[in-house]
Amino acid sequence: MNLTYLNCGRKRGEMMEGGANEVRYKIAEFLLKRMHEDKLLTEEEWEKIRVLNVKTFSPELAKVYL
Repeated sequence: MNLTYLNCGRKRGEMMEGGANEVRYKIAEFLLKRMHEDKLLTEEEWEKIRVLNVKTFSPELAKVYL
């Protein structure tokens, strides 16, 4: 199997950092969702923070998340 094809030519460190950002993003989203469900955030606050999280963590699937 050609690993260059799977990682789109990225180096190992870049792949690991991208994966770490994805995990950080998912944790932040989980906590944010819980805060919203517990009425600690308004709908407007929730949406603003979600957009900021995508900018902060730059997850690979950002287009899917928003």
